Amino acid sequence: MKRITTLLLLISTSFLVAQIKGKVTNTKKQPLSFVSIYLENSITGTTTNNSGNYELPITKKGKHTIVYQILGYKTIKKPVTISSFPFVVNVELSEEEVTLDEVLISSDENPANKIIRNVIANKSKNTDKFAQYKADFYSRGLFKVKNLPKKFLGQKIGDMGGGLDSTRSGIVYLSETISKISFQKKPRNFKEHIIASKVSGSDNGISFNQAKEVNFNLYENSFDLADAQMVSPIANGAFGYYNYKLEGTFYDKNSKLISKIKILPKRKNDRVFSGFLYIVEDDWAIYGADIVATGGQVGIPMIDSLRIKQNYNYSFKNKAWVPVTQTIDFKAGMFGFNFNGRFSAAYSNYNFTPNYTKKYFGSEILSFAKNATEKDSLYWTKIRPVTLTTEEVADYKLKDSIKIIRKSKKYLDSVDVKQNKFNLLNILTGYSYNDTYNKWGLNFSSPITDINFNTVQGWNSSIGINYYKSVNKKGKRFNISTNFNYGFSDKKLRPTGYFSYKWNNTTKPVLTISGGITTSQFNAKQPISKFWNTISSVLFERNYLKIYEKTFAKVSFSREVINGIHMSSSLEYADRKPLFNTTNYVMFPKSDVDYTSNNPQNTSDFTTGFTPHKMWTFSVGSTINFDQKYVSYPNGKYTVSSNKYPSLFVGYKKNFSTDNTKWNSDVVYAQLTQKTSLSNWGEFKYKAKGGMFLEKKDIPFIDYAHFNGNRLLIAPNNNYLNNFYMLPYYQLSTNDKYGELHGEYNFKGALLSKVPLLNKLNFHLVTGAKGLFTAGNKPYTEFAVGLDNIGFGKWRFLRVDFARSNFNGKQENRVLFGIKL
Repeated sequence: MKRITTLLLLISTSFLVAQIKGKVTNTKKQPLSFVSIYLENSITGTTTNNSGNYELPITKKGKHTIVYQILGYKTIKKPVTISSFPFVVNVELSEEEVTLDEVLISSDENPANKIIRNVIANKSKNTDKFAQYKADFYSRGLFKVKNLPKKFLGQKIGDMGGGLDSTRSGIVYLSETISKISFQKKPRNFKEHIIASKVSGSDNGISFNQAKEVNFNLYENSFDLADAQMVSPIANGAFGYYNYKLEGTFYDKNSKLISKIKILPKRKNDRVFSGFLYIVEDDWAIYGADIVATGGQVGIPMIDSLRIKQNYNYSFKNKAWVPVTQTIDFKAGMFGFNFNGRFSAAYSNYNFTPNYTKKYFGSEILSFAKNATEKDSLYWTKIRPVTLTTEEVADYKLKDSIKIIRKSKKYLDSVDVKQNKFNLLNILTGYSYNDTYNKWGLNFSSPITDINFNTVQGWNSSIGINYYKSVNKKGKRFNISTNFNYGFSDKKLRPTGYFSYKWNNTTKPVLTISGGITTSQFNAKQPISKFWNTISSVLFERNYLKIYEKTFAKVSFSREVINGIHMSSSLEYADRKPLFNTTNYVMFPKSDVDYTSNNPQNTSDFTTGFTPHKMWTFSVGSTINFDQKYVSYPNGKYTVSSNKYPSLFVGYKKNFSTDNTKWNSDVVYAQLTQKTSLSNWGEFKYKAKGGMFLEKKDIPFIDYAHFNGNRLLIAPNNNYLNNFYMLPYYQLSTNDKYGELHGEYNFKGALLSKVPLLNKLNFHLVTGAKGLFTAGNKPYTEFAVGLDNIGFGKWRFLRVDFARSNFNGKQENRVLFGIKL
């Protein structure tokens, strides 16, 4: 019965998928990929795949005229008379004969410049013709590897889902989506609703292809690509970045004169393209584009090249040239990994008069239909506008069959048995035990990988045990962990425990309970890491880490209340005790340097500390992301970062002591952060923080407002807005009003790319300024200038800054090194 049902479905589908199909080649019989194919006087159709094959869904028999169009080849119109389906039409395209008029050659002005000026002058007019629209959108993402190593840094890589051949080459990601998109120019809005999504070998079928991410509009002055704001070849200021050369002209299928213009970057390390633009005479609109950028130009050195090809078609109804197809091809490689891929997109069924209501566009910019990830192969065969290649068909078949096997309990258990096997190396690296089928695991961290030094505990190490359990696919999970830290100098064991429970990936409610005995920095924001304190202490006899002991119990809860507003709160009880140095060990003693005490208020006092006390701490805070956009996947909600508005955090903290009510305190504080793109002039980001104690009192130093200083030659982390360059760690801690400001401007090559010789290095100029304002003190300021993106070839791992501070008329200079791994 099942076979009969399947047969009936196949027969009925063959009627529904009435089609013209065939293959498109060049005169050398080589297949042409991504040829636009559509019925005359229509902008809806299909494209060829990488093998040159196509299927054009048509249900009406009789006479039709089919148009075949691709950049670099003559567009042809093929009349056909269809009597039955499927109807096969194979086509051979000849290269476009581009001619250059002698009048243009002898012209005093570069004819290409004149054409580009006309295009720039008519940008608004052309984009206004499709200022709003709805359309159908199809995307396909293909990601391949070649000669993939079996191991990286000693870790096995695996077979990447089963798609690798004997040379460890093959497809590692193949995905398709069918969606409905909506666009509005003013105000700028974009919305996508995915009605079908498929990922080869994936059980959930959630594709990460998004129309918005590949909506590269060359009519804009600049647009995001990879990690850069690329300057469009027809930007208002394009002549400052590009030279142009008219290669020749030809006529399209409607006898429109098309100019082929070569675009040449003036400086190769600017955020620019090279390649060709095809411009429609008189309309001064884009007919097509074939442009290429290097990894240095897009800000990702591991990329060798990234190529964008766009084809436009003329809408007679709207009298506008609109994009119909786009491909993005890339090649990349690093550390023995070699990748290449293609992301293809096709637009169809445009509606240029959608009549949006005021509430049509909201915060949600992407959503999935209820059964979008459950469409079967019959559905995809019917609706897919671009046929699969033989390789893609094989990948779907292989991984779909593997998927059934690989999600079975028998297979997963067999893999776990192999992966869970203990070996002697686990003593150094730690050990993990996983039950993949039941979605839980147990991890043990090695005490050898967590060895640190400080002058209170001496050499100390930790061993941790963590249990996690995933409850469902929508993010419900919990984990329980414990950690044991032992100091070999103070000879004390300090255990802690931790429990967390997350309900879902939509509002992300998380409950956390923790407790135990631990050492904590006086500044809870951890301004110096244990690793760098170990290096500075053991090698240079500079013990910057200052800690105290607390026996504590804490409960906290956080969740998103409404879109854009995330609340968090916590309540902690802590028994705080001072700690003292117990060792003066140093590997290379210095005659002019001695260890300081563990008292941050008086580093020469080795005998006294703060009075032991017990403290309750309640805190509540809210993060507000203005105009927050988000995408809704079947397994949860995920926010989309935006630099249009800053992010605001406001908080309140109440400390109340059980020993002395005079130590009670209240503090309110706020923080504003933003990172904004300055188009092709880099990016600017800032962080402004401030707060005040409602009453200035003689409270424990732990409860002061502390600021993230730095006394190392190493930048403490890659987020330079979190720390000062060289502020002493506790010099300006306060129990009164305070404010701090951090700003940084990264030119991203905007200046250095214009300097001869320096532009070959692809370094980025960075400037920064910081200020700290505390009651009763003069302002503390820092200014810095540096170079980022330092390295060689594709490995850009270093940043160097020269910083100068000023406080009370005294200045200090320092060179800092930032390492990016």
